[in-house]
Amino acid sequence: MFVETFVGGLAGFAIFKSVVGGFYTVKPNERAVITSFGRAERMDNAMVLGENMNREEQERYRYPVLRVIGPGGPYFKWPWQDVNKVSVATQTIELTWDPTKRQNTVEAVTKDNLTTGVNGQIRFRVAENNLYAYFFGVTAPLEHVMGYFISVLRERIANFVDPKGQSLIGSREIESGPESGAVELSEGVSINDLRKNLPLLNEYMEQQCRSTGSRYGIELDAALITQIDPPDRVDRALSAINSTRNQVAADISTARADAEQQITMSKRAVEIATNNAQAEVAPLKELAFTLAQIKQEGGPQALRAYVRNMRVPLLKRARRILQTAGPAA
Repeated sequence: MFVETFVGGLAGFAIFKSVVGGFYTVKPNERAVITSFGRAERMDNAMVLGENMNREEQERYRYPVLRVIGPGGPYFKWPWQDVNKVSVATQTIELTWDPTKRQNTVEAVTKDNLTTGVNGQIRFRVAENNLYAYFFGVTAPLEHVMGYFISVLRERIANFVDPKGQSLIGSREIESGPESGAVELSEGVSINDLRKNLPLLNEYMEQQCRSTGSRYGIELDAALITQIDPPDRVDRALSAINSTRNQVAADISTARADAEQQITMSKRAVEIATNNAQAEVAPLKELAFTLAQIKQEGGPQALRAYVRNMRVPLLKRARRILQTAGPAA
């Protein structure tokens, strides 16, 4: 009798536990996947298409599409089934995050062989359309994504070149003249180039990490690299270099301004002299035109009479008149 009661109670408890414990809910920011004896429920034979990957990587990262349970409930599961929940909300993590060690910055080597520290943040979210990779593809998907991101970042920093691709003190910059725009003399130093082009660096990292959703089930929403700081000794040296180059830039700008001012003044002086000469020549041209018309219409006699009449005012103003005569006179 006792054994039967014990067995009945145990069976009742198991049934009660199975029924009550079989109900579950999914929060609005969560998604769930059901596994039966460890196997996830799949959507027919559909496979996740790897984007932004080559053919070899697409074959390596072929994951099935799972049946995803959306927000709501209560839902019911059998005792042999397990519920795997994950938040699909966008999250932020520091670039220095590493579960294996503690660090304040991520070290990277530039193309000038300078070791610099990089800090920033990464915004990410779990790829709802590739939960198989997140739950079953890799053991620690976030660690894989961070390792992949840091590797790509270090490779980019080691080969980064300013898109302008010009030297600040090159002959082309000096000979190009004021039309070429302002010349920044901080180009050519890798750390300066990186600091000036942080938006381009972030955009490059986002493009290179678009395949993380297909690889590890985590989509990179944005890369926010905010600081690139070299060691103190290197920073002081760079400050001295920048100060010198800025002084050179100021001297070049001053020289160009003085040259432009001199050129402008010379052009104005030429214009003034030209206008004065034209003003002096204009009455003579007009007089010659008048004399030609008088001679053409009245003949030589009319021209001599006109010249004689024009002498009268001049003779009245003259104080002394000298008349010369040749040997015949």
